[in-house]
Amino acid sequence: MSRRTAAVLSTVVLLSACSTQVPEADLILLNGKVVTVDDNVPDGTAIAVKDGRILAVGDEQEIGPYAGGATQVVDLAGKLAIPGFIEGHGHFMGIGDAQMILDLATPSSWQEIVDLVADAAASAEPGEWIRGRGWHQDKWTETPAESYEGFPVHTSLSAVSPDNPVVLRHASGHASFVNRRAMELSRISPETPNPQGGEILLGADGQPTGLLRETAQRLVNVPDPETREEAEAYDRQAFRLATDELLRNGITSFHDAGVSFSDIDFLKTLADEGSLRVRLYEMIRTSNEQLDENLDDYRMIGYADNRLTVRAIKVSIDGALGARGAWLLEPYSDAPHLSGLNLMPIDQVRETARLALREGYQLAIHAIGDRANREVLDIYEDTFATRAGSDTLRWRIEHAQHISAPDIPRFGELGVIASMQGVHCTSDAPWVPDRLGDERSEEGAYVWQKLMESGAVVTNGTDAPVESVNPIASYYATVSRRLNDGSVFYPDQRMSRIDALRSYTINNAYAAFEEDIKGSLTPGKLADITVLTQDILTIDEQQIPATRVAMTIIGGDILYAPAGP
Repeated sequence: MSRRTAAVLSTVVLLSACSTQVPEADLILLNGKVVTVDDNVPDGTAIAVKDGRILAVGDEQEIGPYAGGATQVVDLAGKLAIPGFIEGHGHFMGIGDAQMILDLATPSSWQEIVDLVADAAASAEPGEWIRGRGWHQDKWTETPAESYEGFPVHTSLSAVSPDNPVVLRHASGHASFVNRRAMELSRISPETPNPQGGEILLGADGQPTGLLRETAQRLVNVPDPETREEAEAYDRQAFRLATDELLRNGITSFHDAGVSFSDIDFLKTLADEGSLRVRLYEMIRTSNEQLDENLDDYRMIGYADNRLTVRAIKVSIDGALGARGAWLLEPYSDAPHLSGLNLMPIDQVRETARLALREGYQLAIHAIGDRANREVLDIYEDTFATRAGSDTLRWRIEHAQHISAPDIPRFGELGVIASMQGVHCTSDAPWVPDRLGDERSEEGAYVWQKLMESGAVVTNGTDAPVESVNPIASYYATVSRRLNDGSVFYPDQRMSRIDALRSYTINNAYAAFEEDIKGSLTPGKLADITVLTQDILTIDEQQIPATRVAMTIIGGDILYAPAGP
């Protein structure tokens, strides 16, 4: 123990001995910088926690009296304590699954990906499926020798994996690339019709290239594990990996954007076992028929000590910009024959809205393109007109990446939450003008400030595993909009640092109807706290990415502390 730590602890003990009777804290954090994100609770240097809740925030003199013989006292040594990061939109089990397959985010060329598959095929059993995720053609240093619309053709991939079906998912999740063997098993041929909301990309010769856009990915069915026991073991491993990844990144709550009823059954089992360490907010994604039959049975709020909540429905109305699946009002600038894809017929989306309203569920609709955003806003406006007090619904648009100027004010007017991901901006920015042109890009691409000025609540996240779940990277993108080459993508739309922190804490709590129990370090709220190695509110902007998580605390329990408390 250092002299400074010993001196601070001695002060706490002395103050405790001289204090009037107050509750004895289970945990005290002191000698830090505490940012409450609550205008009514001043920032401080120390926090007291009892029974999983924030007991008090203040300085050492104010917090010292809460120390007792059984209190765990942690010296923050000047580090920053903030409300626990809340991931506003991600795919929880997908984070774990992505760690169990080929990581295609790092390779800088198609040939590197082919080489990775060749290595995997060399050690795989004949017929064994090879899966990977994370490639993005716009991030490669060169266009593949054989390509169509900028995407590779399967020839080289099929050559290194003739006996193994291969499916490689795009970073966005909105396209996949498959080899010849996978197409044979899936009966994909030039005559296969495109499904609703999807496309089998055919090359100039009329043959499938191997690229499957949007719902066409469903034509390829990777076999499930042979036994129920194998399936459960896989799911539990993915769950553990995802949980560990969240804790390493200071994430205490997670908005899980699209799960099945069977997924919820699995998570509820884990909750009953006491295995849920992070808090999950679940959005159901399934057919209207299944929603109609099961919504009433699955709604739960704050289950298992606020570890599991199910009160939202997720649907997707379009695809992603990278794969040219985002639904646009005007054609793509770099592909004038394309305007994106509508994944779910509008009448079906309206029926989903009706079911959500009937059962008291929040509705969260994925919309990336400006046409998609307009269609969703129209649906919401029409639905809200049938119900008094619609401002309490807190319906959301997930991503809201590209919006036509006349539609931006509608977010605030209708009370629609813009559930956005800061890191998508800087990740996509190098090629957004190629897809949209400069005028559309400046008008409506990742327009955080314009949306906030409309009165809309803007939230933050990563869409992991589309991007790394690291909130520091997304926070940095939000306050800087700085690209790897040093340029800044329409800087007038940057958030201030405190607004960016709010977008990752109290705004996400609000988006899940949970601002009364989390999102700020307010006495009485859940003691979900993230401790960072640097003060991201004041350090030089370019030093923000070097910030690390020093501690993740959920319900007053220190669940991650790499250097030890």
